[in-house]
Amino acid sequence: MITGSQIRAARALLGWSQQDLADKALLSETAVLKLETQGADSRTSTLMKVRNSLEAAGVEFINRSDGAEGVILKSGK
Repeated sequence: MITGSQIRAARALLGWSQQDLADKALLSETAVLKLETQGADSRTSTLMKVRNSLEAAGVEFINRSDGAEGVILKSGK
């Protein structure tokens, strides 16, 4: 799945605030804050809302088998 660090990095690439992501994912800003800092509310449905919103904006999540993780912004977005 995705981590709080990846969510923060993805938002930074897009220039989104926590409120921007919350609006796109139909969540509260508090929920986004908790996901990013505490990993709270790690229900699959909540994480999928966040992931889908970020991916729709052009973010690609990277999780390698060696444990490396990150995000990239696809070109043209």
